[in-house]
Amino acid sequence: MSLNVVTLVGRVGADPDSRYFESGSVVCNFPLAVDRRSRNSDKPDWFNLELWGKTAEVAINYVRKGSLIGVKGSLKFDRWQDRNTGADRSKPVIRVDRLELLGSKQDRDTSMVDSYEDDEF
Repeated sequence: MSLNVVTLVGRVGADPDSRYFESGSVVCNFPLAVDRRSRNSDKPDWFNLELWGKTAEVAINYVRKGSLIGVKGSLKFDRWQDRNTGADRSKPVIRVDRLELLGSKQDRDTSMVDSYEDDEF
């Protein structure tokens, strides 16, 4: 058995960055700041989020810097080779399957969507 599930609640660190492809697919990325439950930690943990399809479209339309959201997804590693040094590089990314828009409706400026789950993958 294998299990790769990540659940986070935090504040969005930047407006979503989106890309549309000729195939019609859409992806968006943005950072999420999550506070630790420890008393002696005043800095949040930062996570890079990646959303695809309809979930990405919801984020593009309704998520802004500072929004309080909850996400459920899986951990993956983006891997590439550094152009300057040729060294292998990687970074952890949370591939979001479910997005929850939290906070007040005034924070979101909409009452349309409270939760969305990506069924495309």
